[in-house]
Amino acid sequence: MSAFLEGKNIAVTGAGNGIGKAVALLCAAEGANVVVADYGVAMDGSDPTSEVADAAVKEITDVGGTAIAVAGDVSKFEVGAQIVDAAVDTWGSIDGVVCVAGNLRERMLFNMSEDEWDAVIAVHLKGHFNVYRHALAKMRKQETGGSFVGFTSGAFMASTAQANYSAAKGGIISLTKSTALTAAALAMRGGGPINANCIAPVARTRMSENVPFGIEMGEPEDIAPMAAYLLSDAGREVNGQIYTSVGKRLSVWSQPEEVRTMEAPGDRWTVEQIAEMLPEGIGTETHPFIADLERRMAEAAAAADEKAEG
Repeated sequence: MSAFLEGKNIAVTGAGNGIGKAVALLCAAEGANVVVADYGVAMDGSDPTSEVADAAVKEITDVGGTAIAVAGDVSKFEVGAQIVDAAVDTWGSIDGVVCVAGNLRERMLFNMSEDEWDAVIAVHLKGHFNVYRHALAKMRKQETGGSFVGFTSGAFMASTAQANYSAAKGGIISLTKSTALTAAALAMRGGGPINANCIAPVARTRMSENVPFGIEMGEPEDIAPMAAYLLSDAGREVNGQIYTSVGKRLSVWSQPEEVRTMEAPGDRWTVEQIAEMLPEGIGTETHPFIADLERRMAEAAAAADEKAEG
């Protein structure tokens, strides 16, 4: 390995399995001291255990790396503090956090329960906040600053059976971009360099078991190098970005911005004026997921018609 993270103290949530574990192992191999944070639950949130975190720590230490385990529910504010404090109390600083911990409660929006909504928002979105908040409080006082890597998903744009997950992943993007903006403001006051970015991974994990076959897919180990880069000094100038990582492919997402504008002909718009002018004035933007769904529906209808005629 190239020691990209030599001497850095990194905390990784969800580090007992899948992508989180791959990130933790690579960070350790690149020279970091790693806090392996994982509650060790089943996908439905049951049966918490510290065994997965302890096992990942053993895997790191068996090959000469340095790691400690924190087994706690990342949706709890105080656990976010424990994860950050574990690094600071043990090694003197927190140089990077990677938030991978997640869960699923798949249900169509019209029959989703409040508990199914709350559970996903708590682990994904509030889990990011809990770690970000406590880490930034430390990093802003460190001359070396630090790095944040959030984990989102292309599903932030929409999901038919995971509205809770989609909403949480969209929130993670906004939270991470807010962290990036805060970091830029702190730098203007003379603070240490801090960056914050998101990765939207596509990989075979427990959470992706129900993804339809045929979709582009990679392995957890394909995701880890991008996380390590964003944590390293080499990636310190990268801030406020979203990257997709899948297999051999890396992509950067566009930044949201207004694309077309029109103004009311009078003091304010009337409904009639909007109805008349909007289609040609500013129109709409194609939603790729909806467009793809409509295309597939049209193909299915055409195939059904062809079969009926035949």
